Amino acid sequence: MALSTRRPVVGIIGNISILNDDYVVHATGVYNSEAVAQVSGCVPLMIPTDPRFVSVPELMDLCDGFLLTGGRPNVHPSEYGEDETPAHGCFDRCRDAITLPLIRACVERGQPFLGICRGFQEVNVAMGGTLYPEIRDLPGRMNHRMPPDGTVAEKFALRHAVRFTEGGVFHRLMGAPEVMTNSLHGQGIAIPGGRIVIDGLAPDGTPEAIYVKDAPGFTLSVQWHPEWRAGEDPVSQPLFAAFGAAVAAWAGRDGLRKSA
Repeated sequence: MALSTRRPVVGIIGNISILNDDYVVHATGVYNSEAVAQVSGCVPLMIPTDPRFVSVPELMDLCDGFLLTGGRPNVHPSEYGEDETPAHGCFDRCRDAITLPLIRACVERGQPFLGICRGFQEVNVAMGGTLYPEIRDLPGRMNHRMPPDGTVAEKFALRHAVRFTEGGVFHRLMGAPEVMTNSLHGQGIAIPGGRIVIDGLAPDGTPEAIYVKDAPGFTLSVQWHPEWRAGEDPVSQPLFAAFGAAVAAWAGRDGLRKSA
């Protein structure tokens, strides 16, 4: 039987947003879809992350890989055993209910995902780690938040270096021990999950690049936003290309399994 030649499908985690002050929508940034389609070579499919509409098993059957996007709401601190405070900001419990079990299931199954910003934090929480509610309040840390003013290009401008573990996964992927990245996050990793490998740090010691130890699939995740101009940026391009290759490999294996 001939196998399908369709492009692999990447499920892009959607976020709750309010349109015109009163109309609730699920949405994702166009830059996410652009990076998935043009750099990863996959079909971008936005997921309404709400357990009333989708289930983790359905998503894993429908999609070949997942892009865990950034988002304004934060992971609820109860997911890592802490009480909610004003510093934790706003939340999206429906997204928590989908993404955290999805990450754990993908790790176990070997299905690829790429975590970005909140997605990076979700991976740490899903693997048993904790988060700081506000990085800039910690002694010796810089303000990693998005600049409040300026154009989109200015907000996504390169702001600090990230140094990778010598000879580590990200070093080999990027072909460089240190790169420059943007920075648009308030929270960050406090205690890494038991299988989380911190493979890159900002100059102030904030974790910026991680993966899941001994996972059978692609689990690279970054605290910055590589979707911005991913086809042009020398850091974003290899990351999304490697993710696309992993998704294509999974789709090919899954296709063989289904045709057997």
